[in-house]
Amino acid sequence: MRKFDYTRNYQELDLRSQPELYAIGRGEQGVLLVEPYKSEILPHWRFRDPPAATASADTIYEMFLNYLDRGEFVGADMARKFLQMGYTRSRRYANYRGGKKYDGPVPDDKKGQSGAHGRDQLERQPEDPVKAESARIFKAKWDQAKVHPEYLRQKAAFIERYG
Repeated sequence: MRKFDYTRNYQELDLRSQPELYAIGRGEQGVLLVEPYKSEILPHWRFRDPPAATASADTIYEMFLNYLDRGEFVGADMARKFLQMGYTRSRRYANYRGGKKYDGPVPDDKKGQSGAHGRDQLERQPEDPVKAESARIFKAKWDQAKVHPEYLRQKAAFIERYG
């Protein structure tokens, strides 16, 4: 499977019409870059509290299913990444007040990429139960998405065709 290519100018690309340029990558890579899917899904992504997380996860999962129905694997994979990111961001806010895990700003050349990038990790704080519940909600939908039979079929076909 190809690595996600951060050198592409994703703001200029339409991966609905050029799916061959998409690379699944690892985890959430590219979730805030790949258009037009980012712009379609991002407005629905919320994890502030369990009601917001429930509405968000349900909507994004419905989008996931719609992308699969239309044979748009890239859109389905992006929806899966947003569900995953709902879980990981909720967990971060559950463990770190304000969601700040590392000391200092992200280096300019690493923006959009996850990781410490040489920064020290801050001390974990007592768990926020509201954000932990939001994480649980997203995790359940993410777990459904990543094992959905049609998703797995389209993923295998995508990898076979594009690498």
